[in-house]
Amino acid sequence: MSAADLLEDWRDHLATNRRRSPHTVRAYLAAAKNLLQAVGAEDWPAVARIESAGLRAQLARRRADGLGNASAARELSALKAFVKHARERAGHADAAAPRLRGPRIKKGLPRPVTPDDASNLADLVAADATEAWIGVRDRAVLLLLYGAGLRIAEALSLKGGDLPLGETLSVTGKGGKQRVVPILPIVREGVADYARQCPWPLAKDEPLFRGAKGGPLNQGMVQKATARARLALGLPATATPHALRHSFATHLLGAGADLRSLQELLGHASLGSTQIYTKVDAATLLDAYRTAHPRERG
Repeated sequence: MSAADLLEDWRDHLATNRRRSPHTVRAYLAAAKNLLQAVGAEDWPAVARIESAGLRAQLARRRADGLGNASAARELSALKAFVKHARERAGHADAAAPRLRGPRIKKGLPRPVTPDDASNLADLVAADATEAWIGVRDRAVLLLLYGAGLRIAEALSLKGGDLPLGETLSVTGKGGKQRVVPILPIVREGVADYARQCPWPLAKDEPLFRGAKGGPLNQGMVQKATARARLALGLPATATPHALRHSFATHLLGAGADLRSLQELLGHASLGSTQIYTKVDAATLLDAYRTAHPRERG
């Protein structure tokens, strides 16, 4: 067995058994590759023997390369999962990951956009595209993020067989977790408009959203189109495609949605992930107070 064999097995486990996203698979593979190169391990028993001190040393090496706190915390999670997998492969009775706490990260609040800004962003992305069908494609993706709370990877994983969209849509999110989300008429119409104009056949088992040459649409293309529209509208750098999902959650909470329902709509594994939106809503109210209250205006 070689390091390449270990990485290939790790890739298959992440993609097939754990159903991780392509982005997560790439990140976890890179972390594992760095560790294997550093310790010279070429079989599962060697990796399984790595303890907390070994992971701490690896993080120190990576921090010396300029890795920040947030990236170090993510890499530590990847390394612990890799060692745990190695212990399972090596047949250890106790296959738990090494116990090691990562660096503390100060979590920033998601920055929602206003409903008008979300609408203007989607419309300008459509108007600014080089081809009409590409414009309606990108608008349809953004409508799914803001109108249904999808992650961009979830929107781009939809297939031709999902057409025509009905009043609800079954979505497979992180960790293979499935949920059902309601689809508003404006979202259905936006996706249907794209399907009519798309020059590529949208076969049942093929990606719904296509790139200019007919292959699967890359997230980066939507992000670049959104960045151009954001600049034209004078919106802050935080007005990204993912911010539209945050806005979906914040606006629903402000309209009276309860946290449990919001958790289901967003596909969060724990309620704790959803509770951050209560802080966002409070922060939004405080900003409005500071703007409107006569004593705050001075």
